[in-house]
Amino acid sequence: MDQPVLLTERRGHLSILRMNRPEARNALNPELMAAMGRAILEAEEDPEIRCVVLTGNGDRAFCAGMDLRSFAEGGKAAPGSEDAVKAFGRFMGGSGTTVPIVGAANATAVAGGFELLLGCDVVVASEAAKFGLPEAKRGLMAVGGGVLLASRIPLAVALELNLTGDTIDAQRAYELGLVNRVVPADQVLDQAVALAEAIAANGPLALQGARLIVRAGAEDMGRARQLLAEWQPRIFRSADAKEGALAFVERREPVWRGE
Repeated sequence: MDQPVLLTERRGHLSILRMNRPEARNALNPELMAAMGRAILEAEEDPEIRCVVLTGNGDRAFCAGMDLRSFAEGGKAAPGSEDAVKAFGRFMGGSGTTVPIVGAANATAVAGGFELLLGCDVVVASEAAKFGLPEAKRGLMAVGGGVLLASRIPLAVALELNLTGDTIDAQRAYELGLVNRVVPADQVLDQAVALAEAIAANGPLALQGARLIVRAGAEDMGRARQLLAEWQPRIFRSADAKEGALAFVERREPVWRGE
């Protein structure tokens, strides 16, 4: 019996997603992309899920990017998965999901695998991992966010990664601000879960607004200020804001409603 290409686990307020194509270095084929999209939609629609953790099974790779064999053969997502594929596209774009996502890079992430991490909000990486955008070596370009990398790191470095296709190690990725923590491989998932739990403990509506505005500010500060003007009254008048203040006064943990 074939194993599912994506394994899902519910842990408290977290949804843990594990890409499960280790024999193919968790390469992204249409089936896996659709499964990830469906999992994201489910997380967005479930108010009890407040953070997603994304990792890969196996120790060879977090994700090797697009499955070139499937691409060459013209592989397409199964009929009826259009919404899931769109949700996956929103995630790869980096600002379209409404739930925070923590990347757990258990091993090397290149091409679309690296771009998956760019779509995550925070990333824990294995100290043995490498990162890169080798698309040009195959006559392609990194359209899942890699060609927009200059919005996050110095232009010269973004150009080098895109034009040479060479990789950088985890420490260099950390120095550039592309990952948040670098830890031994066997600690990656535990550290990512701990980080996700710290995020999930906070007000979900506040998380949604802050994530949206901070990401917008990285590319267009004018747009970020517009969003701030829209979100500030919504947040400060919310039931969660009142609950947060009351919980502080009463010295207890808040009970969030997400509204």
